[in-house]
Amino acid sequence: MSEIIELDPEDKKIITLARSVRARNGVAEGAAVRDETGRTYTAGSVALESLRLSALQTAVAMAVASGAKGLEAAAVVTEADTPAEADLAAVRDLGGAGTPLLLAGPDGALRVRVEAR
Repeated sequence: MSEIIELDPEDKKIITLARSVRARNGVAEGAAVRDETGRTYTAGSVALESLRLSALQTAVAMAVASGAKGLEAAAVVTEADTPAEADLAAVRDLGGAGTPLLLAGPDGALRVRVEAR
């Protein structure tokens, strides 16, 4: 039996935003991050010939480009069962060690909650 993880409303919100950007843009992944002031940034994965970024890397880059100094939380909606190391690194770079990363499936169900390390 899997463990049920209760999410606060703000964490549910970023999962919902990540899920909607994935569906709206028809991309493999959708992501959302919440910065230190509560602002959210959403993004899909980028797959250009000269540039490849995961959805979460793109969302973190958007936050940085908009002046964010830190992250409270990050979420990614994907088919993957575990977060990519590059995603964990991006979250840690802006949010610091211990910033939560929520990984959810396409249905929005939380699969895993990890802390950037």
